[in-house]
Amino acid sequence: MAEIKAEPTFHLVSEADISDEEPRRTQRVASLDIFRGITVALMILVDDAGGEWPAIAHAPWHGCNLADFVMPFFLFIVGMAIPLALKRVSRRREAFGKVIFRTLKLFLLGLLLQGGFSHAPDELTYGVDMKMIRIGGILQRIAFSYLLVAILEIFLKDGASKVLLHGHFSIFKCHCRHWAMGAFSIIVYSAFMYGIYVPDWHFTVHNKDSADYGKVFPVTCRVRGKLDPPCNAVGLIDRSVLGINHMYQHPAWRRSKACTENSPYEGPLRKGAPSWCHAPFEPEGILSSISSLLSTIIGAHFGHVLIYLKGHSARLKHWIIMGLFFLVLGLILHFTHAIPLNKQLYTFSYVCLTSGTAALVFTTIYILVDIQNLKHVFLPLKWIGMNALLVYVLAAEGIFAGFINGWYYEDPHNTLIYWIKKHIFIGVWHSQRVGVLLYVIFAEILFWGVVAGILHWLRIYWKL
Repeated sequence: MAEIKAEPTFHLVSEADISDEEPRRTQRVASLDIFRGITVALMILVDDAGGEWPAIAHAPWHGCNLADFVMPFFLFIVGMAIPLALKRVSRRREAFGKVIFRTLKLFLLGLLLQGGFSHAPDELTYGVDMKMIRIGGILQRIAFSYLLVAILEIFLKDGASKVLLHGHFSIFKCHCRHWAMGAFSIIVYSAFMYGIYVPDWHFTVHNKDSADYGKVFPVTCRVRGKLDPPCNAVGLIDRSVLGINHMYQHPAWRRSKACTENSPYEGPLRKGAPSWCHAPFEPEGILSSISSLLSTIIGAHFGHVLIYLKGHSARLKHWIIMGLFFLVLGLILHFTHAIPLNKQLYTFSYVCLTSGTAALVFTTIYILVDIQNLKHVFLPLKWIGMNALLVYVLAAEGIFAGFINGWYYEDPHNTLIYWIKKHIFIGVWHSQRVGVLLYVIFAEILFWGVVAGILHWLRIYWKL
C-alpha cells in the first residue's frame, strides 16, 4: 500500500490544551504526534513485511487485516488535526486559501508518488505513460477529505466556539453540521452502492510484461447491489469516470482463493481463474472516498472534544464511549452479515470498526503520554510523527531505498540493502519470514526513527 498527508495529517503543529488547567502557551499534542508516528511505522511494516506475513497485509476482499487500519487511521488523524490547526486562524479568507493550496499540494504529491512516475525501490526507472497514470491514491484521498472537512470547519467553528457546553450531547449539537455531512456521505454512498445497476463489462490487458498482453477479458454482471469483486458500484463508477487504465493495477483481490493457488500469498493466477482476476481495481476510488469522509469527521469530533472539554476525565469518558460504540457497531454489522468489512469498498461497517479502533488507540496513547507523562518511551515514534511526511515519502514510498539500490556492484540486485537483508537478518535467523520482519522493524522503522530524531534535534521538518 502506498493509499497518506498534509499538514493536518503528518507534520501538523497541533496546538491544544492537554491539561486540566488553561495553559499559558500552546503546545503540541504529544499523543497525536505519537499516533501519527505509529501509523507511519505501521504502513512501513505492512508494506514491506506483508508479502511474507499475509495475515498483516490487506485482506484480499471481505475482512480486515492489520494493513487495513492504516488508511482510516490517517484519515482520523487528519480530521483530529483540522480543528486544532484552525482554531487560532481568525480570518476565514486566509484559512480558506491555505486549505485550498495545501489540498492541491497534497493531491499533486500523491499523483507524483503513486501515479507511476517512480518505480522505486526495486525497478530503477522513472516515468509513466500518461495513458496509464494512476489518478487515485492515499494522499489524493486524504486531500479530498481534508478539503471538505476543513472548509466546513472554517465556516462553522466561530459559532461553535461561542456555545456553552452543557450536558453530554451539547458538543454534538455544536457540530451537528459535521455529523450531517457524515450522514449525507453514507447515504449517498449507500444509494449508489445498492441502487446502481452494474452491466457486463470488458477490459484489455495493457501490461506489456504480461503473457495476456492485448487480450480482451469479458466480465458478466447484470446485477444490482452486489459487493463481490467484479460487480460492485465502486468499480463501475471508477471505470466509467477514471477509466480502467487509470486505476490500481495490482489489487489485493489477486491473493484470493478464486485467483491464485498461493492464497493468501501472492502468486501467479491459477489456470482458469475468473476473468476479473486480471482486472485493475482502485481501492482509493471515487465512491469509496465519499464513504471515507466519515472517518475524517469522526476524527474532527475528537479534536473538538480535545479543544472544548478541559478535564482529562471528561475527555476520556467521551472518547471511550464513542470508540466502543463505533467498534461494536462495526462488528455487529459484519458478523450479522448485514454489511461486511471491506477496505476496498470502504463499507460502513469498515468505517465504524476502524474509526472505533483509532479512537481507542489514540485514547490509550493519550493516557500513557499526556496523563502519565511516558513520552520518553515513545520518542522514536514521536519523532517520526513530527516529520511524518518526510518518512512517508522516503521510507513508505521507497524513494530512499530506490536511491540506495541505484548503487550496485555488477548486478542490479547486488546492493547494500539486499546484502544487509540477506546476511544480517535472513542469514542469521535462517528464515526468510523472520528475517524480513526483523529487517523492517530494525533497519527501516527504527532507522527512520533515529533519522527523524536527528532532524528534530536540528529543527528540520518537511511540511507542505
